[in-house]
Amino acid sequence: MLAIVVSFYVAWNIGANDAANSMATSYGSRALTLKQIIFVCAILEFLGASIYGKNVVKTIAKGIVPIETLDPHFVVYGMIAALLSAGLWITIATYLHLPISTTHSIVGAVLGFGVAAVSQKHLELSMINWAEVSRIALSWLVSPIAGATLAFTIFYAIRFLLFQRFGVESVERVFRYLQVFTACYVAFAHGSNDVANAVAPLAPIFGRTLEGYYEIPREILIFGGIGIAAGVATWGYRVIKMVGENITQLTFSRGFSAEFATATTVLSASTLGLPISTTHTLVGSVIGVGLAGGLTSVNIKVVQKIIFSWILTLPITMLLSIGVYTVMVVFL
Repeated sequence: MLAIVVSFYVAWNIGANDAANSMATSYGSRALTLKQIIFVCAILEFLGASIYGKNVVKTIAKGIVPIETLDPHFVVYGMIAALLSAGLWITIATYLHLPISTTHSIVGAVLGFGVAAVSQKHLELSMINWAEVSRIALSWLVSPIAGATLAFTIFYAIRFLLFQRFGVESVERVFRYLQVFTACYVAFAHGSNDVANAVAPLAPIFGRTLEGYYEIPREILIFGGIGIAAGVATWGYRVIKMVGENITQLTFSRGFSAEFATATTVLSASTLGLPISTTHTLVGSVIGVGLAGGLTSVNIKVVQKIIFSWILTLPITMLLSIGVYTVMVVFL
């Protein structure tokens, strides 16, 4: 029951913080009002999570720490510690208007659980799947670059092919409606990838079979989707405004380019089971669009603040998880 409550808390946090990833550009360009954004985002996030979220859940649930070799009680403690640690840090970051990576948060917290288990002689350090950790870390580097490159290319093509032929105002009117579709696309993609950050730790608790395989019940994905939708609806506006207004000036065509690049990158990662950072990808895409208009179009100070929050996330959640897990093992 504690795991369920904490998992919903993390899902709510993800909706509150990562709503910006899917809808901030629509808000920044004024393609949609804040109320419309919350309504559309909640629905598409839920659908992405419940329909397409299974692959990434498997990676986080059993791809980092060899949970099948641990006492089931320690697995439960470790996953609850990971959820609590990630949720606490996401809440703090949302309050500070920081669009952190919820993927970094849960991966760092699960890794912290593994390190704590090693320190208490429940695991050997070599048993942690460092190859998978490296693959995930590499994807965090590649995803914002991919998003920035694709967004830059799309917007550059729009500027030099469509603007010159049809005029800026005519093209922007069309992209106002097209951006609504890309907003839905990126919300679905985000739900498919980031639902794992909330519900993957539930899989070892509720999805273990006699053979030791951890199946992902559909109900867990639906549960996560509901939690994300609740977070979007209640507290998501804080980071939406931060990303949508403060990085670069967003028009309809710029918002379309950033959203399409983000959604395509994230959905590709979901297909591969890679828990990439939607925050990284979206911010990279927004920066790419800004660079297409010249470096002066990008608010470098805001970008530096965001990157600093990314760097902090992994060590903070690791340390929190180590502490919570150790306390639970000692006292429970």
